[in-house]
This record gives sequence, C-alpha cells and structure tokens, in this order.
Amino acid sequence: MKTVTLDVRSPSDAMADFTQAWKTGKPQRSAHISFATPELLWKVLTEKRWELLKTLCGAGPVSIREAARRVDRDVKAVHGDVTALLNAGVLDRTEDGRIVFPFEAVKVEFLLQAA
Repeated sequence: MKTVTLDVRSPSDAMADFTQAWKTGKPQRSAHISFATPELLWKVLTEKRWELLKTLCGAGPVSIREAARRVDRDVKAVHGDVTALLNAGVLDRTEDGRIVFPFEAVKVEFLLQAA
C-alpha cells in the first residue's frame, strides 16, 4: 500500500531529509508532505478538502468535474479546493489535465507540546 505522511516540521528538517536522500541515493521509506506549522496544515486541509482527499485516495486520475460528482459538491467549489491542494503539493496534475492523489493511505503526524 502506497502511504503518504502529512507531517509538521520545520523547513530545515524537511530539507535535511531531502539532502540525506540526495547524498545517499536512497529514497525515504515513505512519502512525506510537510507543513511548517499545525496551523498551516489545518488551513490547507479543511474539512471539505479532507473529504476530497478521502474520495481521491487510490482512485487514480480523475477530472475535477468527476471529483465534484464523487463528493456531491459544486464544480466551482471543488475547483477552488483542488487549486489549493495542488499549490500545497498535496495533489498532482497529469499530463492530460486530470488530478490525482497518488496514494492509497494517509497518515497525519504532528506533536502538540506545552508552551
């Protein structure tokens, strides 16, 4: 099963992992999409966008219109959510213009600590 981890970590920590993979030529065991703060993660992953990701998980490439049909929402609203997820690097666009979430499972990971 192809899993992505959505996590919260500093840009320097994310770059350190990238640098390590680059130097060794060995990819990480699983894919990661990182956010600098928990607030940014929740700003990008709203309730409607999370619903969209659940629907697209393992679905393969689909049109925005088809994604809207699957979540039973207005195409224009889904287009706005897709644009935000594309800009955040969560979704990909295929060569023929369809959208894809190329994972079958999502793990969300962050730590809340006392101030």
